[in-house]
Amino acid sequence: MLKKMITTLFLLTMIITVSPTVSHAASYQSKAITVAKSYLGVKYSWGGMSPRGFDCSGLVKYSYSKAGKALPRTAAEMYSKGTRVNTLSLGDLMFFAPNKASRPTHVAMYIGNGQMIQAATSKGVSIAKTNNSYWHPMYIGAKRI
Repeated sequence: MLKKMITTLFLLTMIITVSPTVSHAASYQSKAITVAKSYLGVKYSWGGMSPRGFDCSGLVKYSYSKAGKALPRTAAEMYSKGTRVNTLSLGDLMFFAPNKASRPTHVAMYIGNGQMIQAATSKGVSIAKTNNSYWHPMYIGAKRI
């Protein structure tokens, strides 16, 4: 009985000690997504980095900043950060370019269920399917920050 109690206490101590580290790793991505979603419908503004209007990288930079992570200003500069991933997770940055050889000209955040949040010239801050016919052919990769 005493051995079970000690084992249980040890396991609880390990969970409590490790949990904040594990949850923190994922929490800033979730917070960035929540921030971005709170601006759904905000108009697109070229060079915009505030709730008055966002461009694609402005939305991502602003959202991650509110979540405690600093990012560079442009999609091309963001593409040089983070770790390249093949399987998308919440908060991963998705990059798009006119052709596969080009530098990225658009960035969005993966929000799960095959969807991304972005600031698009046509719809402002909006959610789109990752496999939609406009963006999917221009997808060049993703990075985890």
